[in-house]
Amino acid sequence: MLAAYELIGNPSSIHAEGREARRLVEEARAMLATSVGALPRNVVFTSAGTEANALALSPGLRGPSGRPVERLLVSAVEHASVLAGGRFPVDKIGQIRVTRSGVIDLDHLKALLSDGPPALVSIMAANNETGALQPVAEAAGIVHGAGGLLHVDAIQALGKIPFDIKAIGADLATFSAHKIGGPKGVGALVLAEGVAGLEPVLRGGGQELNRRAGTENVAGIAGFGAAVRIALQALPEDAERMATLRDRLENGIRSVAGAMVFSDDVKRLPNTALFTAPGLKAETAVIGFDLEGVAVSSGSACSSGKVQPSHVLSAMGYDPTVAQGAVRLSLGWSTEPNDINRALEAWRKLGNTLLKG
Repeated sequence: MLAAYELIGNPSSIHAEGREARRLVEEARAMLATSVGALPRNVVFTSAGTEANALALSPGLRGPSGRPVERLLVSAVEHASVLAGGRFPVDKIGQIRVTRSGVIDLDHLKALLSDGPPALVSIMAANNETGALQPVAEAAGIVHGAGGLLHVDAIQALGKIPFDIKAIGADLATFSAHKIGGPKGVGALVLAEGVAGLEPVLRGGGQELNRRAGTENVAGIAGFGAAVRIALQALPEDAERMATLRDRLENGIRSVAGAMVFSDDVKRLPNTALFTAPGLKAETAVIGFDLEGVAVSSGSACSSGKVQPSHVLSAMGYDPTVAQGAVRLSLGWSTEPNDINRALEAWRKLGNTLLKG
């Protein structure tokens, strides 16, 4: 990124300085494409995952059948940027139920697809709060059988679990750099071969093959490519190590009377734990952990600071009083056993406070 910041050329210019900037962008494009089983020409860089999701949710998208999608179906536990529906009218958006474990109800998906025109279905690869992995490959078969297209928000999955757009049958997938240690404010939409009809959100110049106008963030994109390369190299070992630490963390969490870990009965990301205890208030937990030097969140970072019941847990059928007390702790490549010890010590102090209360 520092090297990219020193370049003065615009990547759309044809002089030597512009060509050098373009080289960095295209190297990052090729790196991301290769890592997710796509072609470089099908990668569209955006300002963030939210913009990538908004770009993906486009009425009129067409797959190999040539029929445009006319409605949108999203799971009830999607990120806010997907629940917003992109450019679909409100009356053309439906929700897919999830189970108590936070996994989509495939029978409900089948029922929704059986009644109506072709649909774009949006299902995240892994939930950003619970870490629960969704059955996207099975969903792809159902969606394609009904003549629809599948968008997968893979922002939480990249670098934590293997992800291949071809293998799972996704037609569109979205990613964000900062979830794998890259710079904040850079995202990407990746298309499968044969997907057409994508309408740009930002219009103007012809950047990104006319799919996203605006001068590319060269340094951010270069950082994205570097982060992808490093994260994918370390994936197997990092995932196993984080899962071991997460399991030790969750065993310690359960030592507080009545504490529970959400979605712990299904496959999850190796680094995510969402938990609560009777009488716990999320804001109290965030402050308590913070005083011990441990950063946790209450729900999605996009809604942090607005303490309210998690829409994910509400969709899973939990009472609002339970949902409002849930906190999330995420592990990363730099997490060490001593970090788990500190987190559990902070949790025990919170537990003692609850008992006294």
